[in-house]
Amino acid sequence: MLTGRRYRLEFDAGQRLSAERIAAVCRSVWNTALEQRRAYRRRSAFIGYAEQCRQLAEAKKDFPWLAEAPAQALQQTLKDLDAACRRHGTCKVRWKTRTRWRPSFRFPTPKQIPVQTINRRWARVFLPKFGWVRFRLSRPLGGAARSATVSRDGAHWFIAFLVEDGQSTPDAHARPETAVGVDRGVVTAAVTSDGEFFDRRHATACGVSSFEPPETGTADRAPDRGYLSPGEAERYLRLQRRLARARKGSARRRRVVRALGVVMGRVRRRRADFNAQAAHRLTRDYAHIVLEDLNVRGMTASASGTAAAPGARVAQKSGLNRAILDKGWYGLEVALRAKARYTGSVIDKVPAAYTSQTCSAPACGRVDAKSRESQAVFRCTACGQVEHADVNAAKCIKIKGQAAGPVVSGRGDLGGARVGEASSTRSTARGAPRAAA
Repeated sequence: MLTGRRYRLEFDAGQRLSAERIAAVCRSVWNTALEQRRAYRRRSAFIGYAEQCRQLAEAKKDFPWLAEAPAQALQQTLKDLDAACRRHGTCKVRWKTRTRWRPSFRFPTPKQIPVQTINRRWARVFLPKFGWVRFRLSRPLGGAARSATVSRDGAHWFIAFLVEDGQSTPDAHARPETAVGVDRGVVTAAVTSDGEFFDRRHATACGVSSFEPPETGTADRAPDRGYLSPGEAERYLRLQRRLARARKGSARRRRVVRALGVVMGRVRRRRADFNAQAAHRLTRDYAHIVLEDLNVRGMTASASGTAAAPGARVAQKSGLNRAILDKGWYGLEVALRAKARYTGSVIDKVPAAYTSQTCSAPACGRVDAKSRESQAVFRCTACGQVEHADVNAAKCIKIKGQAAGPVVSGRGDLGGARVGEASSTRSTARGAPRAAA
């Protein structure tokens, strides 16, 4: 099975400059090749990977700066562009801008990136155009490297290996009869149908049968600052004020932006760690995990300039967007699919409509918006059942997932996952994830 391993590189000053130049060349090749594909498309013509590689080799004669980057890294850039255009369409593939793109490039040939262990804490890798480079061996590589991606995150450079670890997805989960529904929210990151609450600090169990509605004022509390400590939140606010006073294009503004990036880098790492731990717990304990089919990108789109009401409630929508992104809904889904490859768990996605307004009692199932009294309290207007609203929604998600039919295997490809079902949004995440850029 293919998996990713990410380590911090120890570049010297010259190697950092070389990495920046190589990444800039790869970005230029991507944008130029994308513009060429779009120009061909406007003429109802087509140009593919092979022809662009040939033209790239000829362009090196006229533009010597192209030779600063390894040939395989440039070819891999064109190959990634070709895959993106085939998957999404040429007109939907995005440009790589200097300000919104994280510098990165990839070496796809294992023979050209040998890895040697120096001692318990350090190892080194040979990179074309760089030579031998040390990296911090924070965890064992665990297999043979198939490719390597070099990328910059903040002030540091990292290398991510795609490794063949020799493991395979089990034919069935260790607990094949277990199933759970997971409701994702802005107050609690994830709540299961068994009453388990996963948030950034820890996972807690809620006694569903003895649930008591929270006191007034606690049910509708605003989401906190997420993965920032109180001191970091205060510093981040001060930096934002300093950024507002800095002149655009000034050195002072660049320093403030770098400081903001350091703070948010910690947030990203904490969020990824939480998602990994929550996914491990869920895939270890449950063979069938049901999620809501949420379009996170659409849900977090800006309210400014919309066709329906341009500029209406922009501040409120901005706060909701931050709360959703802070909880890492999509990151949890990605982590679940990655972890499911090692346990044989099945990941299902069901429509999210009315899950928060439906009573989960087996003999009821009443759909009524009035039953949702507050963010945390669900009181059915038909049968009178009182339950935590997130737990009730998770139970409804589980019921929807089980209604599609029994799961026939812990493995298998996308589609054909259930008895009598032609297709499904099920996945065991058997595909190999790309190493993190």
